[in-house]
Amino acid sequence: MAASLIRLHFHDCFVQGCDASILLDDSGSIESEKSALPNVNSVRGFEVIDKAKAEVGGPSWTVKLGRRDSTTASKSLANSDLPLFTDDLETLISRFIKKGLSARDMVAHTIGQAQCFTFRGRIYNNASDIDAGFARTRQRGCPSSSSPDNNKKLAALDLVTPNSFDNKLLQELNSEERSSSIRSTAMIKMGDIEPLTGSAGIIRRICSAIN
Repeated sequence: MAASLIRLHFHDCFVQGCDASILLDDSGSIESEKSALPNVNSVRGFEVIDKAKAEVGGPSWTVKLGRRDSTTASKSLANSDLPLFTDDLETLISRFIKKGLSARDMVAHTIGQAQCFTFRGRIYNNASDIDAGFARTRQRGCPSSSSPDNNKKLAALDLVTPNSFDNKLLQELNSEERSSSIRSTAMIKMGDIEPLTGSAGIIRRICSAIN
């Protein structure tokens, strides 16, 4: 669930800024971002946010306070601004730069898993530039044939520490550089994407609806 909550934060911040618009359900005046293509069968953990809201207390780590919630959502922006698993590297980097984030920020953490259908084409494509050994490792858990069961098979994003919110991959890619703070810096930078402060927005009593 930790990886899913980070993904929620990511998908929220890339659409209208970090304003909790992704939490809003469909209503007479709102077309929810939850049904946007990059979010369908991708984001989850909404019930965890609701539970936390019901039991809200002080933050357990250092975060910037004073952030407020949007009164709107944008399915169209969710479809246009959120990265897709089919995007190539150049497109991914471009999407992150557009939000004030770098390629390094993009790989600052590796927690979570990916469904087989999202990377099958890469590991079975002989023309791919993916590392051959890594491709063979992934092929053992992701059959080449497409089926509902095969498509749902999961693979960790990080072979070394798959369940830890760390930057081991970045350290391995550049072992000579101090990178212990890169993870938290990237999360703070993402949290600074067009936040609503002051009198802008509202503070929702229920996360999925306007007051």
